[in-house]
Amino acid sequence: MTVLIIKLNATGDVVRTTTLLRCLREEITWVTADTNTDLIRSLAIARCLGWTERELALDRHYDLVINLEDELPAAQFAHQVQHTRIFGAYLDDRGSVVYSEDSRHWFDLSLISVHGRERADALKLLNRRTYQELIFEGLGLTFTGERYVLPKPAPTELAGDIAIAPVAGPVWPMKGWAYYDELKAELETTGLKVNVLPRRNTLLEHLADVSNHRCLVGGDSLPMHFALGTGTPCVTLFNCTSPWEIYDYGLQTKLVSPLLERFFYKRGLDTAATTAIRRDDVYDAVMERLKTPGAIAK
Repeated sequence: MTVLIIKLNATGDVVRTTTLLRCLREEITWVTADTNTDLIRSLAIARCLGWTERELALDRHYDLVINLEDELPAAQFAHQVQHTRIFGAYLDDRGSVVYSEDSRHWFDLSLISVHGRERADALKLLNRRTYQELIFEGLGLTFTGERYVLPKPAPTELAGDIAIAPVAGPVWPMKGWAYYDELKAELETTGLKVNVLPRRNTLLEHLADVSNHRCLVGGDSLPMHFALGTGTPCVTLFNCTSPWEIYDYGLQTKLVSPLLERFFYKRGLDTAATTAIRRDDVYDAVMERLKTPGAIAK
């Protein structure tokens, strides 16, 4: 079989989609955002093409196309590809972006849900299944804890006990938390070495920064996925996104905001969301996570 995976953004979502590579033994082509090619290309499992070179993927017929993007350009591209079966988003006869029946467990919760945005968010709040479970089931597979597939990190000198990932990004500002500076200072008083993750030129350096620590603290973000993929214990704060979609691999402590429902999948900024989780709760969770065997070994 030949399989085409279209998963462009966000990088954390690309990382968790790599679990499919553990189960799909076919000839795989993966089209992703140009900025993510380093993560897939060096795996030697799939032919990886950046979005700007996607036309190279039109060189063959695919038995299965997996399009996990919900935007028009990706659906248009999937429409161009010669294929037998498509899972996920595609163009219907009217040129509208719709999704296949076998992918509805995931896309019913998405921006292109047949139920509309408000109902989709309500369903997402009620959902208790992980991303992997939803995708695997639709493809006729069973998720049994398959790990992420990540490349070898590029060496960096940043290392320590705890890495803090405070950056939330412009799309989800309420993923941020108001007390990272105070938490860092409190942890350092115990003699722990605490580093705030810097911006890096490459994803492979960023991957190394995370794995060079005994524990990661941050929101629902790319560093969290890097931690889960490298066996690094983590404490994750969920202010506005679903904690249930994340499979924790036994490595993660989830701290869920008491105001989660109020700010669920809201993209504005409200300080009530970024201050709802108590600093003491995060501190206690970090100290407990440092007792994890993997954390001690590091």
